[in-house]
Amino acid sequence: MSHQLVFTPLDEIDKIYNELKTTFASGKSRPIPYRRYQLLQLAYMLKDNIKLLEDALAADLGRPQLEARMLDIDPSLVEIKSTLASFEKWAKQERAPFSLNFSAMRPVIRKEPKGIVLIISPFNYPLFLTIPLMASAIAAGNAVVIKPTENTPATTALLADLVEKYLDTSLIRVIKGAVAETTKLLEYNWGHILYTGGGKVGKLIAAAGAKTLSPVSLELGGKSPVFIDSKCDLKMTAKRLLWGKAANAGQTCVAPDYIIVQQDFQDRFVEALQDAYREFYPDKASAPGQMSRLVSQHAFTRVNNLLKNTKGTVIIGGDIDEATKYIGPTVVKDVGPDDCLMSEEIFGPILPIMPVNSIDEGLAYVNAHDHPLSVYVFSQDSAFKAKIFDNTQSGSAMANETIIHPAVYGLPFGGTGPSGSGYHTGKYGFDMFTHLRSSLDSPGWLDMILSFRYPPYTAAKVKAMSRLMNPSLPARPNGPPEAHVSRASWSKWFTFLLALVLAGGLIKRQYKLNVTAIGHNSI
Repeated sequence: MSHQLVFTPLDEIDKIYNELKTTFASGKSRPIPYRRYQLLQLAYMLKDNIKLLEDALAADLGRPQLEARMLDIDPSLVEIKSTLASFEKWAKQERAPFSLNFSAMRPVIRKEPKGIVLIISPFNYPLFLTIPLMASAIAAGNAVVIKPTENTPATTALLADLVEKYLDTSLIRVIKGAVAETTKLLEYNWGHILYTGGGKVGKLIAAAGAKTLSPVSLELGGKSPVFIDSKCDLKMTAKRLLWGKAANAGQTCVAPDYIIVQQDFQDRFVEALQDAYREFYPDKASAPGQMSRLVSQHAFTRVNNLLKNTKGTVIIGGDIDEATKYIGPTVVKDVGPDDCLMSEEIFGPILPIMPVNSIDEGLAYVNAHDHPLSVYVFSQDSAFKAKIFDNTQSGSAMANETIIHPAVYGLPFGGTGPSGSGYHTGKYGFDMFTHLRSSLDSPGWLDMILSFRYPPYTAAKVKAMSRLMNPSLPARPNGPPEAHVSRASWSKWFTFLLALVLAGGLIKRQYKLNVTAIGHNSI
């Protein structure tokens, strides 16, 4: 099968949208058995074509086979399987929490599809940031339009061909194209729009959604910092950080973007990174099957210019090959806060180290900038981790690991503020594409209780309404709680320890009495 990226003609997009609209209105996507059928088809679409997908990812991104499987194909299959196992439970109507006033009305929450949803996916993980979202939208009973990026032409063309072969194209379609095609799509009203990509385009998507009153979720990115505790497990830290930065050539929205480390620990940390680099690449990182490439010439030029203009010192890597869009894993130390490497999300395999005089200085720097998609900390000290997490804001907060959390079952994935809005993966994706529709079925006999609502309004009816509906409140507070919560915590521990001591004393006393009694009885 030949997979060539031919853009969808603009005049066909109207026809596709209207066909999906008609099919959705027919109710075809709603029955649970049909949703299950489509999900299974989606799963086998991946499973049957793993080699083709690996080849497409290699063509577009130079993606090594292991990364293609670990970061794109296999987690997508896991997500579909998890959705298959649980979506019927997610889709069930729920009873509202019990309320004496309203229980007779039988309040329930219906789980209904939002309609036709638009998923605009990025180049860096063209399967994992597309296929599981398709699964969530299908599981929720929607019709779906996928707009993959034109920057991965082989993967996009293959995906379009496979969707046509495996799935119901009256409900699920792939639109191939670039700016013009995306602009056309944004003219329509959507049940939901999910965009994954950069903040600049994210603002345009949000504005377009506002024009049609289409709800929008954004998964963006930002400069995700890494805080290093000088007492961390140094070898593990170096390996996980270098891998997290080198994987997919650093083109990961949650990639560690820069390191914050105390000045007096920088050189020792650098040595550990150098050891990890030698272990990872005994030959060279550019060897076949070892390192992804930058997605485009534009991306290569941008990242290479950052590397050329840094005032820091390159201590690992720095090797490039423009012809293949290759930039090796690169570590730069002594990077200042005004360095070009700190001016934007790097989205490439360059890891700057910004030394600070104290962790508080690092926290102040992070909090003076946009909330990142992830904050990382490497430490074995729970107090150190708590200090970082409690004093920052980010989409996620990760300790002693990098980049894998979007694939962790049961965790929501999403940003906050400039790093994004909304949550997906698993049930969170299902909920994003689901309308929670409130519903009542109120019996006629309730008018015997609620007759006060009908005119003419009288003082007696106001009194009757107040008796039924005016809630009683807890006692009025005497003032704000104590500011120092830690003292209360120590008080609890002190009380607990005191109880242990007293209990121990009582047990000891009872033991002596028992021994004495045994002695008397034996005489």
